Amino acid sequence: MDERQQLAEWIDQSDNIVFFGGAGVSTESQIPDFRSVDGLYNQEYDYPPETILSHTFFVRKTEEFYRFYRNKMLFPDAEPNPAHLALANLEKMGKLRAVITQNIDGLHQKAGSKEVLELHGSVLRNRCLQCGKDFSLEDIMSQSGVPKCECGGIIKPDVVLYEEGLDTRTLEAAVSYIQQADMLIIGGTSLAVYPAAGLIDYYRGNKLVLINRDKTGRDSQADLVIHDSIGKVFAPWSE
Repeated sequence: MDERQQLAEWIDQSDNIVFFGGAGVSTESQIPDFRSVDGLYNQEYDYPPETILSHTFFVRKTEEFYRFYRNKMLFPDAEPNPAHLALANLEKMGKLRAVITQNIDGLHQKAGSKEVLELHGSVLRNRCLQCGKDFSLEDIMSQSGVPKCECGGIIKPDVVLYEEGLDTRTLEAAVSYIQQADMLIIGGTSLAVYPAAGLIDYYRGNKLVLINRDKTGRDSQADLVIHDSIGKVFAPWSE
């Protein structure tokens, strides 16, 4: 039996699947993984992306943060790809319990997924740091420079920046789903970013599937490894 057949058989047998995904799930929707881009940032920005996307930088150089953020992190026209659609369909079929994602683009929800745990937050949610009022992505896009609330407060995206901790409740819910899963599918992530990558260690079953274009440091732990585009692999369930 080849890898695709094995995956299909396990999905067929399972009704408590959890999917854990990273940037590779969204790159097929033309959302670039900022880590994989080379000299582009050095030409246009004086700091590496990891520095710009830090809490300290947001506080000290808010205008420069927003220049980078609007140019490189916001893709309001992006559409779900077959991987997003397949996961939404598997949830409707009663097979998939939750999507745990490191992505901040909201494409899982756009595809129809209901139970989505966003480890790193979402660009769709934004909040005034002074009065707590909520703002949409459109509100951020429509302003130039540093977006401000009517009260004069600075608006911050609900995105986990470097130096900030993950939301405890979201992390606990993710651990709980993974511990109870009969099948864990991990896709589009190199499993290099902690603490998110450590979630794999909570899985107790024997159907651990890794789908990624490149090898990961955890391939040897998986029960099934598929090195291919996640959209292609999930295409059978996307319609």
